Amino acid sequence: MKNALKYTLSGTIKFGYKLKGNNLEFYVKDTGYGIPENMLEAVFERFIQTELVTKKALQGTGLGLAIAKAYVLLLGGKIWVVSKEGKGSTFFFTVPYITKQILNPNEKNIESTVDSIVKKNNKINILIVDDDKTSQEILEKFVQDFSKKTIFAENGIEAVELCLENPDLDLIFMDIQMPELSGFDATRRIRQFNKNVIIIAQTAYGLSGDNNLALESGCNDYLPKPIRKITIEMLLQKYFYF
Repeated sequence: MKNALKYTLSGTIKFGYKLKGNNLEFYVKDTGYGIPENMLEAVFERFIQTELVTKKALQGTGLGLAIAKAYVLLLGGKIWVVSKEGKGSTFFFTVPYITKQILNPNEKNIESTVDSIVKKNNKINILIVDDDKTSQEILEKFVQDFSKKTIFAENGIEAVELCLENPDLDLIFMDIQMPELSGFDATRRIRQFNKNVIIIAQTAYGLSGDNNLALESGCNDYLPKPIRKITIEMLLQKYFYF
């Protein structure tokens, strides 16, 4: 949409979607400059925008479409463009159309377990350690049914201080990559005075070594990013409700 607005000086911009089989197909159609035929695939590569010659100096970073492609592929879809110079472009992308939560065999009993947890009001005290406010809000929403008290820290130093001030903590979600003091070092310090609190590291898929380092530093388990609510519920079941 941003590119369509940037490169369409007159005419129209249209967008929408439709269900095609098991996928939703979205589109953004404009009457802008258009893209040369030999560049239709290249525009999805990083920094390729600097190689395109347009009639105005409308340069950006050249990363927008590459990021869009990465997200679409992550979601199991595909992305492409149909364009003609001087006539405009139509960008398409698909994502799978899933109408219900699909659980793997190891997750088949989680929904009934979660219901029983809530009904029993068996709630716990939680510390969320993350320097990203959005991540904090997502985690808080995911655990709100199980939390008696939820507090927050934005770096490892704050996390250690809050653990000292709140000895009744049951669970800590510990982000690994943080300023001032990393999640690894914060966990090591916490383990010097609290051996019982459950610490779950938040690790990125791309950093495969983080999982082992998290366990070695004293974490009980790790939560892979991007975070899924069902994964959190399984960890709660594992450590608190069996």
